[in-house]
Amino acid sequence: MTKKPAKAGATRVLRTRVKKKSGLKESSRRWLERHLNDPYVQRSKSEGYRSRAAYKLIEIDDKYKLLKPGMRIIDLGAAPGGWSQVAAERVKSAEADPRVVGIDYLEMDPVPGAAILKMDFLDQEAPEKLRHTLGGDPDIVLSDMAAPTTGHRRTDHLRTMHLCEVAADFAVSVLKPGGHFLAKTFQGGTEGGLLDMLKRNFRSVHHVKPPASRDASVELFLLAKDFKGRANSE
Repeated sequence: MTKKPAKAGATRVLRTRVKKKSGLKESSRRWLERHLNDPYVQRSKSEGYRSRAAYKLIEIDDKYKLLKPGMRIIDLGAAPGGWSQVAAERVKSAEADPRVVGIDYLEMDPVPGAAILKMDFLDQEAPEKLRHTLGGDPDIVLSDMAAPTTGHRRTDHLRTMHLCEVAADFAVSVLKPGGHFLAKTFQGGTEGGLLDMLKRNFRSVHHVKPPASRDASVELFLLAKDFKGRANSE
């Protein structure tokens, strides 16, 4: 790799260029170069966040004021830990009394102020294990889950939408009245039933695309605010 220095007087950071190498596909080289020069990737490294995804939650929370000190949070699909980091900081979760519980089947380093469960959220035992570890019902359920990609766009969309639907069902079953649900979804339809369910159970439902979500990405986030309570759920 080589770095091209900025022009005199410019305020831009040094730009990393990835040399063409035998065995490295051109598409992979371009992706790696784009990733290394992504300002959110650079910020995450300098500010100590696990990934650029942390800024998606930061930007959404800055706008909608979801995370407040003392809240209990469940983070589904937590690896590598960026959302759990942000949640723990903003609810002021302490090591002795963690107010954030994350779950993922992938290995991840410990997150200060968060309890991390290494298991698949789709396991039958996972919902009760999350509630038990949290020590009560959550104020917010977060989900940045996405299915491993197959390369077939329609299949990937449907698989991630299924995860979003399962996360929404879980949120409705555990949230405190007045609680919130935030989950990754993809543009492309097939979510009418999910939106109907959320609108029945929450006072407002929004599609959100924070600046940290790349323009070219089909990624969106569903934000359902102010859970009405289980007496209203079906």
